[in-house]
Amino acid sequence: MSEISRADVEHLAKLAHISMTDAELEKMTSELGVIVDSVQKVQEAAGEDVPATSHPLPLTNVFREDRVGHVFTAAESLSNAPDAVESRFKVPAILDEE
Repeated sequence: MSEISRADVEHLAKLAHISMTDAELEKMTSELGVIVDSVQKVQEAAGEDVPATSHPLPLTNVFREDRVGHVFTAAESLSNAPDAVESRFKVPAILDEE
C-alpha cells in the first residue's frame, strides 16, 4: 500500500493553506495513496533499458525565422492616438504620482 499517511495530507493541506474536514482528510489520504501506488507500478514497469523522456515524440522548433518588416515611424504610430506628448502616447494616470 501507499506511503501517504493522514499526517502527510494534513501537512500538505497546511502548507497549501487549505482547510480540510476529517472526512476530506481521510478521502484525500486514500486517493493520494492510490496515485502513489499507480506511479510505483509504472516505475516498476520501466526497466533500466528504457530511457527517461519528457515527450513521446521528438520536438522541433515551430517558430518562424525573425524578419524585419514594415516599421512604423513615431508619427505613424501616434497618428490615431487620442493624445500624445513628446512623441509618446499620453494616457490617464492610474496612480497618484507625477
